[in-house]
Amino acid sequence: MATTAQARPASARPARSRRRGVSIRERGSYWWYLLPIGVGFGAIVIVPFVMNVVVSLFKWKGGRSPLRWYGLGNYTDLLADQEFWLSFRNSVFMIIAIVVIPTLIGLVLAAVLFDYLGRKFGSRTAAFLRATYYLPQILPIAVAGFIWSWILDSRNGSINSFLRTIGIENPPDWLGDPSQALSSVMAMLVWLQIGYPVVIFMAALQRVDPELYEAAELDGAGWGRRFLAITVPQIRPEIFIVVLTATVGALKVFAPILILTAGGPEGSTVVPSYYAYRSFFELSKVGYGSAIATVMSIVIFIVAAIMLTWQRRTDNERVA
Repeated sequence: MATTAQARPASARPARSRRRGVSIRERGSYWWYLLPIGVGFGAIVIVPFVMNVVVSLFKWKGGRSPLRWYGLGNYTDLLADQEFWLSFRNSVFMIIAIVVIPTLIGLVLAAVLFDYLGRKFGSRTAAFLRATYYLPQILPIAVAGFIWSWILDSRNGSINSFLRTIGIENPPDWLGDPSQALSSVMAMLVWLQIGYPVVIFMAALQRVDPELYEAAELDGAGWGRRFLAITVPQIRPEIFIVVLTATVGALKVFAPILILTAGGPEGSTVVPSYYAYRSFFELSKVGYGSAIATVMSIVIFIVAAIMLTWQRRTDNERVA
């Protein structure tokens, strides 16, 4: 009996080792599925970024002009460049226009559409309004920019035409006045961005248990109380995704500035991405433009890493 008892584990060992070997081979085969992603990431992100860093170490006018080693000179010049710091400051206003205002308005609109209008007028009405808010996201950015350039035109724009009809003879020059241009661009960006959080938040609200709202309503909680106590905590992961993606988009915003103001007037609306573009193609300072692009890439990476770390810690605290 002792011999039989000892024989069982011995006979079981080869089976376990075979299973272990199969599982190791299976896990190893999974890496092949990541190969196309890794190759694409390297070709689209890593290689261009490394090339950009290398170019930023030279003075180069582009084309066949000679490369002159400059080391970190482009970066030291950047630190003393007042126009760069102005563009960096304007990035804060882009974050306000693309992240803060649309996210707050989107939260309220999504909650109203889902918790109030959806119940009172039906889901079709809520879906129609949701699609209406999302319409600016579908428009090509060039089309949206030209629409707003007509709306904000100082002579024949719709806003100033309306102001003249009500007796204001000298309406503002929305895109030509340095004190008005940045706020005008921000208004266009809010309009352009607001549909994105509305759609994401309404989709997130579909997974919230309706009994939570019903129980809160039976307890006498009003709409505002339900919004703060149920809606916002329940869709916190989606809020984080919207804030993260919109922040990255705000730090690299380019096309609206190019179409509406081209960084003017007097540099009041210039942003880092447009400043890098102008250094590349208008001023023929390719190395300097590469330095701007490198700095902004690092800033975006740091901001994204901080937000992801904060989100992970928040999730761990909620689980604990």
